[in-house]
Amino acid sequence: MAAISINVSTVKPLGDRVFVKVSASEEKTAGGILLPETAKEKPQIGEIVAVGPGKRNDDGSRSEIEVKVGDQVLYSKYAGTDIKLGGEDYVLLSEKDILAAVA
Repeated sequence: MAAISINVSTVKPLGDRVFVKVSASEEKTAGGILLPETAKEKPQIGEIVAVGPGKRNDDGSRSEIEVKVGDQVLYSKYAGTDIKLGGEDYVLLSEKDILAAVA
């Protein structure tokens, strides 16, 4: 079996999926208390790195995805598939799991 090298530029989402780079989680609380790794919550915000071509409709056409590469988005807490590439955290999720674009 041949080994393949996967990096961010080789990942191309299919259908209505988007590939999001997860933002770093908070290191301390608003009151200044440092959080240990076990107490940190999973971040729900990230930057879109790649988008798929869109969902295929019943008539064969594709519906366009509303977000684009570079957008900051807020997504559902337990949505998607977590992926670790090159020490960075990413999540592959469906467009319906994106709650909002962050300006």
